[in-house]
Order: sequence, then C-alpha cells, then structure tokens
Amino acid sequence: MPLYECVLIARNDVTQQQVEGFADAIATQLDTDNGVEPGSSVKKREYWGLRSLAYRIKKNRKGHYMLLGLDTKPAPLAEMERQLRLNEDVLRFLTIRVDAIEEAPSAILSRKSDDRERGFRGPKPAGRFDSGRKRGYDDREEFRARDESEREAAFRGRESGGDE
Repeated sequence: MPLYECVLIARNDVTQQQVEGFADAIATQLDTDNGVEPGSSVKKREYWGLRSLAYRIKKNRKGHYMLLGLDTKPAPLAEMERQLRLNEDVLRFLTIRVDAIEEAPSAILSRKSDDRERGFRGPKPAGRFDSGRKRGYDDREEFRARDESEREAAFRGRESGGDE
C-alpha cells in the first residue's frame, strides 16, 4: 500500500489527550476501512506540542501539532481527510505521499532534544564595556561624562577659591 505523512494542527483550546484521541480515531477508521488488524495502518505517530502559528487561523495564534505516518489505500485516506475537514477542532492538515516512513524522530523533535541537551551554560559574562551592573537612564555614558566635567569644574573652583 502507498505510504503517506499527515500533519494536522488542532486548536489550542483542546488538550493533548484530545489530540491523541483524534489520532486514535483516525487509526481505527483507517484500520476498519483497510480491513487489517488495528495499528497496522498508522506506522508513525509524533506529538510535536503546542506551537505558535505563523499567522492567525480562525482566531487562533497557537495550535497542537501532530504527525502521522500512514500506510493505507487512497480511498480510506480520502475519507480520513473528509473527517478532518468536518472536525471543527482541526484547524489545518496536510497529507503528502512519501517513498518511505522514517522510523527516526522527525526534524522537529530532534531539534527539541538538541535544545534540551545544551542546558545551562553558566552566567552571562559582562559585555565588552559593561561592568555587569544595571544602569538607569541617568547612568548612560553621555550623562556620566557631563557630570564628571561638572565635578572637575566645581573642584577647580574650590581649589582656586581655597587658595585666596
């Protein structure tokens, strides 16, 4: 049978368990349509998490992403897509035909694991010209230079006034 990958985006209002329920419903529907034992048509299943959308879709800024690797015939696939279109909790989906379904984690999940492995790298070092302390508005360099020149002028005034 042909191999497909389907990525679906669910609304952020639903829970992760409900998104897993969508995937379970798709799996059982494909299995009954293909007439095979349960779990044989969904070869890969990855939950990518709640992620920000590139643009608002139906007033949503975030969505639950799910990747499914499918081994099914075209007719049951069309029925699956019809069911996804009818489901109001599914914002978008995309199904493409692939030559093989990779067993390794997708690029999205492998990137997440790389981020976790880096971990804490220690405190951030002070910048090139920064002593590390926080500066307010009056502590900017131009104000400090002006204040120093005023202090020097006042000091010179005291010196000249004190000599008399």
